[in-house]
Order: sequence, then C-alpha cells, then structure tokens
Amino acid sequence: MKGFLPISEEELALRGIRQLDFVYVIGDAYVDHPSFGHAIISRVLEAHGYTVGIISQPDWRDEKSITILGRPRLAFLVSAGNMDSMVNHYFVSKKRRPNDAYTPGGAAGKRPDHATVVYGNLIRRSYKDVPVIVGGVEASLRRLAHYDYWSNSFKRSVLLDAQADLISYGMGERSIVEIADALNSGIAVKDITFIAGTVYKTKDISGIYDSLLLPSYESMKEEKDLYADSFCMQYQNTDPYTGKYLIEPYPNGVYVVQNPPAKPLSAGEMDAVYGLPYQRTYHPSYEEKGGVPAVAEIKFSLTSSRGCFGGCNFCALTFHQGRIVQARSHDSILNEAEIMTKEEDFKGYIHDVGGPTANFRHPSCKKQMETGVCKDKQCLFPKPCPNLIADHSDYLVLLRKLRSLPGVKKVFIRSGIRFDYLLADPDDTFFRELVEHHVSGQLKVAPEHISDAVLAKMGKPAKEVYGRFVKKYYEINAQLGKKQFLVPYLMSSHPGSTLKEAVELAEYLRDLGYMPEQVQDFYPTPSTVSTVMYYTGVGPFDKKEVYVCRNPHEKAMQRALIQYKNPNNYELVYEALKKAGREDLIGYGKECLIKPKNRGKQKEKNDKMQKTGSSGRKLGAESGQIKYQKKKTENRANGRKKKTIRNIHKKKQDGKV
Repeated sequence: MKGFLPISEEELALRGIRQLDFVYVIGDAYVDHPSFGHAIISRVLEAHGYTVGIISQPDWRDEKSITILGRPRLAFLVSAGNMDSMVNHYFVSKKRRPNDAYTPGGAAGKRPDHATVVYGNLIRRSYKDVPVIVGGVEASLRRLAHYDYWSNSFKRSVLLDAQADLISYGMGERSIVEIADALNSGIAVKDITFIAGTVYKTKDISGIYDSLLLPSYESMKEEKDLYADSFCMQYQNTDPYTGKYLIEPYPNGVYVVQNPPAKPLSAGEMDAVYGLPYQRTYHPSYEEKGGVPAVAEIKFSLTSSRGCFGGCNFCALTFHQGRIVQARSHDSILNEAEIMTKEEDFKGYIHDVGGPTANFRHPSCKKQMETGVCKDKQCLFPKPCPNLIADHSDYLVLLRKLRSLPGVKKVFIRSGIRFDYLLADPDDTFFRELVEHHVSGQLKVAPEHISDAVLAKMGKPAKEVYGRFVKKYYEINAQLGKKQFLVPYLMSSHPGSTLKEAVELAEYLRDLGYMPEQVQDFYPTPSTVSTVMYYTGVGPFDKKEVYVCRNPHEKAMQRALIQYKNPNNYELVYEALKKAGREDLIGYGKECLIKPKNRGKQKEKNDKMQKTGSSGRKLGAESGQIKYQKKKTENRANGRKKKTIRNIHKKKQDGKV
C-alpha cells in the first residue's frame, strides 16, 4: 500500500523487497502516526536506510502468523502496543474490558495477555536463531523483576520470560539505531552489551564497572522489603547523566543487566523524528472494519514535549520517558499543524498541544542537561524547588502562533495542566490566556485527593495549593466575564487512604456541591512508587509502613464515598460511615452525606399504603397515613361529644338543668 510500510507479501513485492531487515510484531493495529511508538521506531529505522515490515496483532495460537513476512535479515522487533497489554485488557477490578481502542473496529481480544512474552515465545518457536529485540511501554516498565497486579505475583524481567536478546527501554530512537548498526556490522547480538537504554542478559559481569548489584530475584520473591530496596536503587538511577549499571541476579548464574538510560533528544533531533513521512492515520485495510478508534483521540492533537518532572508516585513516566523535559521547536509543531488543517475532516479545532504535562516545555532547572536530575529530591514535591524555572512564556508564544494559523478556530489543552507549576510562575499572563482561549467550558485538572496524608503518599501538592488554584481560576473567569468550570480528577484507594481519608474527600465534595461522574480507583501498574507501596506495604524511600487498601469491598466503599449522592451507592456509603465512626454524617442536617436508613423504609411503607391501604383496598387520592390521622381526629371528637351528653344527662337527674 503506497506510503505505508509493508504488511504482506504482496506489498513487499510492490516495493521490490526480497528480505526485510526488520520485522516488527505489534499488539496494536498498524497506525502510521507519531503518537504510536511502532510508527516512530519503524520510520526512524527507515530513515537510516533499513527496511521494516509490520505484523500487526498476529494470531498467537497459530505459529504461521509470525512467518507471513519471512525471516528478517537482522532481527524481530516486538512491542505489546501503546499500553501495557494487561491495562489494555482489564479494569482495575480485573474484569475484562469490552473493547480495545487500538484494534480495528474496537474489537477486544485481538492480542494476548502479557503480549510481549507471548509474541517473543511465538517467534522463538519458528526462528530459534534470529535476534529478538523487545520494546514499548510494556517491556520498558517490566525490564527488571516486578510486581504483577493481575496475577498477584512477583515476575522476572520480561527479557527472560519473552526469550528475547535485548530490551530497548524508554523512548528508543537512539538505542534502536545503535542496535541496528551493530547488527548490520556483523556484531553478534549476545555481544551487544554497550548501548545506553538497553537491557541484556549475561553470565559474566566481571567487566561491568560503576555498577550496583540489586537484590536477587529469588531473595525479593521471599522478602518483599528487598524489592522496595531494589526499586529505590532503580528510581535513583533513571537519569542518563548519573545513572549506573544495574545488575539483577537470577538462578543458574544468569544476570540481567540494565545499562544507563539513553541521552534525551535535542530539539533538532525531536523535530527530525516528528518530521518523518508518517501517513498520519491507520492502514487502509482497516477501513471496512470501521477504522481504529484511538486515532480519533490523536488525529488533531500535537505533541509538544516529552518527559515529566512532576514526579507523581502513581505514574511510571520517570521510568519510561524520564524526568528531563524535551521539546520540539515552534517551527516543527507549526508545520505539523498546517498539515493537519488541510485534512478533509478538520473542523478548525486543535484538540491538544502538550505531552505528559502540557505546560512543561523545558527542563525544570538549568543544570539538568549537564549534570542530570537530583537523585533524592523532586522538582515540585513537597514544594517547588528554589532552582525551579517556572516560566510559561515559550509555551504561550507557541499557543499564540497556533491560534493565528488560517483555518484554526480554537486551540484546546487537554493533556493536563500541572496547577502547582502554574501557580509558581510569577507572571499570570499564561493563566489568563489559558482561561480566555484554551478552555472548552471546563478545565480538567488532577488534584487526585484532598487529604494531605494521602497527597503526601501520591507525591502531589498539599490541599491548600489546589485551593489557591481554584480561587484564582474562578477570579480570572469572573474578570473575563466567563463562566467556566473545573473538573477534578480524583482517585480512591491509593496507598495511605483509609476510610477516614475517603470520608474527608466526600466531605470536601459535599462542601463543593460537586459529585464526579467518574472515579479512578488506584491501579497498581508496573514500575511506580505507589505500586511498590501496594505490594510491599512500605514506602521504598523511607521504609515506613503504609496502609494499603487491598480488600475489594473496602475499595468499593472508598469509591462509593466519592459518589455518595448516587442512590446505587447508598448501602456502601452507609456501611463506610458506620465503620469509620462517622454516624454524624447520617441524618437530615446540611452537613450529612446521606439520610438515615429508616427514612427509605418509611417512604416505601407510605407509598404502599397510598396504593393499597392497610387492608389491601384502594384508598383513592388520600394516603393511608392521612386517612388514619383523620379517623383518629373523628374518634377524639366523638369521644368529647359523648362525654358532654353524659354530663348533661347527669345534671338533669340531679335537677340542676
């Protein structure tokens, strides 16, 4: 198919390719857009003179599905897709998701669980001696031993389970070209141990210097606290300038070795990557199935940056993209926007201009590009670092340029604003223009919780910081004559959250007069600080004990408290308040979250009496309760009347009347 990479023998023939250099096996549909990792990696290889073919969502139950493009000259590349396959497949409740936005027609079940492992073994059964290089989010975040929430087990490095030769972790543009060049020069894959941003296996670690020996896989399986120690060492070595070689021992004398991360891309290198000849949509063969739903989310969005120094504990970005922010030039982004405006279905709206955090457009301080990020400090938590450069001027200029493009009506920001960073900027110009030009009626922000105890475990700013942001947001709206709202993202059951903190959040929402339509229950995904807390019960940095809500019923109660107004949650909220010792919130006062239980029963009884009466006969328009009160009044009146008649009769007998 013209413009796309080959996906079949027929397309190989049309391109005149007899043997591909690389065959790329992916768990997603083939979408040739820079928002998809497989598109970037394959286009980067192509730009360096290598041929790449795509096998999308092969049938893992059929070995022939992996052979449709033949034996590659250099290696198989494997990626589970843009998401971890288990997150893609399951809700946090571990129930199956009914659809898959990364599959043609949104169909579910087109990739296996733990896709990287399954695809790697599928290749090995047919091609025992061809190098297998795994990458993408799933492989990157499972590169060393890790806790797997879905099986509730401690798993080995995905490198071993997938029978792969190398992992290209993080954003792999640099490492994949170096791997390709090494293989092309004739170096055996077992000898490719020198590339930054890769993980390999070996039995000889004598030549590895400036390294750290992590606890062994077997010892971590036996003692969870050792995994917390290992994770702490890993976290402190995610920087490309200061990171050391990490060595993880396994049985039978095998070691898994993680080389330091690859260096971040310069603006020019980022521009080159995003300027490659992407077709910017899904392969035409998917048209008859209705296309690929995920494309709608990114088709009219622009990637401005990558990397994040926000440091949220429940996020894995530190392990995947790193903490050093890298940004594209204005010209590169504007060129892509102009291409976008010429699309037939472009309606004038750019849906997003951002990255992991939209308002991060440069490293957090000047020293990072020379000496790296701090090992034992965060840029924003618990308070902004004195060295933080809080400056939105570059982002502001970019947005103004985009707004002025012909055909552009509105430029939205949907990938998330870090509000504590926004408040740290002494210049309010960006804040005002954000409210005036880039909000579509409501701005989504992520305070995540309102209890300072929980926020500390999340690595998020204190409650009062969010309060200041809310106040300022509405003040600017009022000054501009606008009436726009905030939609806060909230999370239940994060480590550190007991029913006490969950009730505290419910009270905040009560005072706010807001009930969220959706609530995110904490999801323990690989390679996050919060997941380590969930699994080990301790913080990886201070080793202090952390309360962890693992019981599904308690998780349901915490989630229900956030949506306490929903009648379907009444029983869970009632039980939660009783268990938390907060019966004061059950009643009729303004401060109460729910009414007492008997109110519902009395209403049901009254409704029943209204329809049938106590004897089962219809009572017409009057309710049974009214009828009862009326009868009681009549009886009292009759009693007084009879008493009066008796008194008159007695007086007559006495001759007094």
